[in-house]
Amino acid sequence: MNRLLKNREILLVAIIAIMVAAFSTRAPGFASPGNLANIFNDTSILIILALGQMTVILTKSIDLSVAANLAFTGMAVAMTNAAYPELPLALLIVMAIGIGAFLGAINGFLVWALQIPPIVVTLGTLTIYRGMAFVLSGGGWVNAHQMTPSFLNIPRLAVFGLPILSWIAILVVFGAWFVLTRLPFGRAAYASGGNPTAAVYAGIDIGWTRFLAFVLSGALAGLSSYLWVSRYAVAYVDIAAGFELDTVAACVIGGISIAGGIGSVAGAVLGSLFLGVIKNALPVIGISPFAQMAISGIVIVLAVVFNARAEKKAGRIILRDRAAQDRNIGEVSA
Repeated sequence: MNRLLKNREILLVAIIAIMVAAFSTRAPGFASPGNLANIFNDTSILIILALGQMTVILTKSIDLSVAANLAFTGMAVAMTNAAYPELPLALLIVMAIGIGAFLGAINGFLVWALQIPPIVVTLGTLTIYRGMAFVLSGGGWVNAHQMTPSFLNIPRLAVFGLPILSWIAILVVFGAWFVLTRLPFGRAAYASGGNPTAAVYAGIDIGWTRFLAFVLSGALAGLSSYLWVSRYAVAYVDIAAGFELDTVAACVIGGISIAGGIGSVAGAVLGSLFLGVIKNALPVIGISPFAQMAISGIVIVLAVVFNARAEKKAGRIILRDRAAQDRNIGEVSA
């Protein structure tokens, strides 16, 4: 498994490097450090959301409501900032994370306590959260002139050559790595998706683990809501529409198995950067938006096929090795 993940990550790095070099032949300066930093900054929110999605997928679930969560929470935070400009920014960020985590907890509770399939739950809450954003705002917008300068400008401030938005994404990446590789929750998440039966025998509460995964995904969606609204200086009902599919695509491209239990933080980050390079490059070289959607769809399908074949091959190896082991034991007994 580790070899498969390592190979996927190396392959993605090579593909991204080849794409950057190829696009540079059509758009001079595309591979410049400044432009690459801009691409990373543009992809930062997708990276944060993809890491939350990855955590859910590891437990053999899926969260299709992350973008709707972002829209509602972003609208709530933007309206609060417009109505109470004296509130400190730190409080608004905590508010965003808290609302996002609460909406994620609703998903987790329905999956855990009521045993409703995650895809059904999150398809429902996707619509509900979008509707809540419409009811909250009355269908209106919150524009840049209604928000305070600190609310809008803090994520744009450059520190050591990168905007704070990029540094937040980097911190989230290291935080996700620590949680999934160094804490009991991370081991429980991998076990819950990889082998639920063995996880139960090991004393892992699969339902509680999935609940926590949804809460974490919701909290990251809440953080992303502030970052999105401040970056684009507007809040409206349809912000980030369809972005939940980008988070799933980033995970699949990065080698995170939809069947659960397989994946790495590096894979999710590289999958997000892969999509970020494509989305930044295709308009530059004159590819129409419709062709961009088709290309993204083809990439996703190919990634799913690659994952399925790799996992099937790994399964055959495991079975073959187990059969050989049993045969050797039989020979020794004879």
